Amino acid sequence: MTMISIPTWGQTADSLSHYLEIAARNNPGVKSDFLAYKASLQKIPQAGAYEDPELEIGFFLQPMDIIDGRQVAEFKLMQMFPWFGTKKAAQTEATHMARMSFEKFRETRDNLFLSVYTQWFILCSLQQKLINNNENKKLLTQLEELALRKFSSPSSGSSSGYTLPAPVQAASTASTSTGGGMSSMSSMGGGATTQAATQSSSGMSSMGGAGGGSMSGSSSSGMSDVLRIQMEITELDNNIESLQSEIKAEKAKFNTLLNRSADSEINIPDSFDQIPFLFDGTSAMDKITDQNPMLGMINEEGLAYKAKAEMDKKMSYPMFGIGLQYMLINKSLPTETPMSMDMGASNTMSSMNGKDMIMPMVSVSIPIYRNKYKAQQKESKFWWQASREKYTNTLNTLEAELYKTKHQLDDASRKIALYKKQSNLAQTTYNLVVQEFISGKSDLTNVIQVQRQLLDYQLKGAEAIANYNTMVAAIQKLISFKDIEEQK
Repeated sequence: MTMISIPTWGQTADSLSHYLEIAARNNPGVKSDFLAYKASLQKIPQAGAYEDPELEIGFFLQPMDIIDGRQVAEFKLMQMFPWFGTKKAAQTEATHMARMSFEKFRETRDNLFLSVYTQWFILCSLQQKLINNNENKKLLTQLEELALRKFSSPSSGSSSGYTLPAPVQAASTASTSTGGGMSSMSSMGGGATTQAATQSSSGMSSMGGAGGGSMSGSSSSGMSDVLRIQMEITELDNNIESLQSEIKAEKAKFNTLLNRSADSEINIPDSFDQIPFLFDGTSAMDKITDQNPMLGMINEEGLAYKAKAEMDKKMSYPMFGIGLQYMLINKSLPTETPMSMDMGASNTMSSMNGKDMIMPMVSVSIPIYRNKYKAQQKESKFWWQASREKYTNTLNTLEAELYKTKHQLDDASRKIALYKKQSNLAQTTYNLVVQEFISGKSDLTNVIQVQRQLLDYQLKGAEAIANYNTMVAAIQKLISFKDIEEQK
């Protein structure tokens, strides 16, 4: 399956790849999830650390007499150690949780890229529509000049030699014709129309009888053609203004994805093509299974719960503590008894009198409340099973979305071919019907109808290409825009 070919980042300024790079660097949603991933990495050393040792210090307000001394103070230092393998299981859980945060970051980034792609092709489509409307306005302007020449010609019937004319120059001054219809023509058609009306009036005034009446009917028909063309041009002008306004709004939306000012300049190409793409369902599903960030996030979540279950099991075993007790002892004061005084002998001090004592210590926790630990292990097991079911459900959903997008892709491809063929036929038909209009074999209604069809096919063709390219990007998003990472 051939996927979207993405140029190297930063290759061309103001290209789609350039805007993707700006979006990845500036979008606050992507930056937020990446910082959350970096924060989750700091959980790994925390999970692998031992508990802090405990130091107990006690002082006697009055020294306590003991054998061979007087105890003044006591110090106890104790370090607890979990059961073997508990730390490793805790680090494994933290590692999978960090990887889950990274997959969430990738999902946010891929959603952003798809939004950038979609918005870019919307802008390309609108730009193409604007160009098509301007080109059709030029055709109508030429058709208007042709109708004016036919209207101003002294013999309308002999116009078979006419071709599409070059733009005519408007008269600098014109006289006002009689009748409400000519006044309306002057206000809508401008100087060229007034000039044609003046020439026609002078032609009619030089004719009399039945000939004058026939020329008046021909002039009325010619003027209606001019006015109808001007109505079409006015409608096109309104469409052009509407498209320009819509492009401005879509540019602002595009800039918000890049976290830039809404009025930042965006260079949109004048034309865009259908992205080459070949679809292989089996290969696509294999890549989705391996690379899709949603599946990766659920998979890492399940592994984290599995590691937590192992850690809960280890924590249900005893913990060991190793410590040291230090007793500060002063010497005992010598004492004399009546018997020793009668015998004339003094009390002798022991060699241990006033000697500090050091005592190693060992402690063991006794986890006798087993229900708590059993419930913790069952909870982690159920969460792990839930994540497995969620993984399968998400995979099925992604597969359904893949083939739905493939259907939309095929539909857009058929429309592209259809509208291209219809546009070519409409263009040929338009050229023929204009020649028939020049020779008097067809009326203006047919010309305008074909012109409208030509514009409609052009606009629909641009929409179909934009939809097709967007569907290609949507399929790439299901797999993940991993090739962009590999190029960085």
